[in-house]
Amino acid sequence: MPRVAFTTFAILKKPYGNPDVQEFDDLTPPTFEEAERAAGFVARAKEDPGQSHLTNFERDWGDWGKFEVPRFYTGGRTNETDSRASTLSLWADLGSVFAFVYDGLHRSTLSRRHEWFLKPEWPSYAAWWVSDDTTPTWADACARLEHLHDHGPSPFAFSFRRPFDADGAPTRLGPAERRGTGS
Repeated sequence: MPRVAFTTFAILKKPYGNPDVQEFDDLTPPTFEEAERAAGFVARAKEDPGQSHLTNFERDWGDWGKFEVPRFYTGGRTNETDSRASTLSLWADLGSVFAFVYDGLHRSTLSRRHEWFLKPEWPSYAAWWVSDDTTPTWADACARLEHLHDHGPSPFAFSFRRPFDADGAPTRLGPAERRGTGS
């Protein structure tokens, strides 16, 4: 059964470690924990353990591939200059990821994004369907975000406002899907 790959991308106003963005950084682990408990969550990109001394760009991400960022990111790539926030995850269906994004801790954090992030001139997320035996890579995520930016929503990369079903047909998120109970 196909699954939904979902990526997010934003640029912090200041690099990690700066007091202006520390609250966001502190909220990241509990938000990831909440995602992992959410209905429909399958997996997320995690670096192999014991690599906290390395930058995201140097860490081993296993099946998720080498860490990459879309062309919109022009910031630093060291621990002292890194200012990008990005995620990559897999979900059972579109409704589940929608419900997580707009509920709980993630919703409250999202409502404060203007405090921590630059106003984006690019899509801040993209979704696409993958087969049940596919693990999307960071390179896939970058390609999908860039395609969504350049060409708009399509089966290749789409948004919640203009979603596509697993067969590539335009669809809508109805009430059941918005609660994460759709397929």
